[in-house]
Amino acid sequence: MADPVLEQTEGDITTITLNRPESGNRQTDATWTQVTQMLNRAAEQSRLILFKGAGEDFCLGREAMGQPPPTPAPEAYNVRDRSETIFNLYGAFRNAKAPIIGVVQGRAVGLGCALAALCDITIAGENARFQFPETAHRIMPTIAFSALVDRVPRKAATYMIYSTAEIDAAKALAFGLVSDVVPAQQLNSHVDSLAEHFKKMPLPAVFAVKEYARTAFDIGTRAATDFARNLHATVNSFSGMRS
Repeated sequence: MADPVLEQTEGDITTITLNRPESGNRQTDATWTQVTQMLNRAAEQSRLILFKGAGEDFCLGREAMGQPPPTPAPEAYNVRDRSETIFNLYGAFRNAKAPIIGVVQGRAVGLGCALAALCDITIAGENARFQFPETAHRIMPTIAFSALVDRVPRKAATYMIYSTAEIDAAKALAFGLVSDVVPAQQLNSHVDSLAEHFKKMPLPAVFAVKEYARTAFDIGTRAATDFARNLHATVNSFSGMRS
């Protein structure tokens, strides 16, 4: 039986691939915990992480999506504990020292759509489709919604969450959900070229851009400017920038 998630390292670039193409790369909570651990480990060892899905679709979310709720209903404390699995996963994307590039083909649904948004850079093929179907399944969608608050403008996010509409790659680009859209047949080669560019950057600069982006968009302009001033001086004076 194939591993549900694959991890491959070449030099200091790690590729994590969701590997259940027969089910649209849906994963159990146990596997999502494994993905969190992989991301945390890769973030300490790599200059760049590539996050992919095998097969025709990027990811259709949690394995339990759309199934009837358990009976009797679990207590709130247990529900909260289960939710931590996903919030910890989100944290691994946001807090990783290394930047994460998401590579999206086919459908990105529910949690899969949230993870596409959480990547620092998301490259989508023209055939990509994005959707948050939670409310159609009578699920309160704030876990998914929380992935968008620092990624997507308010009106785009509320439209996707309320409407459950599937949007194409062009609209996802307009919404700010993805960074770039390329022909489907060029998706992997485009990402490979981008990864080559990362290899040429001084490692301190790679990490510093992620550090700045993680903080600067959540603080005021003056504080963001002061942070930029200090980080610029610290990193650019480091001897590692010239080696």
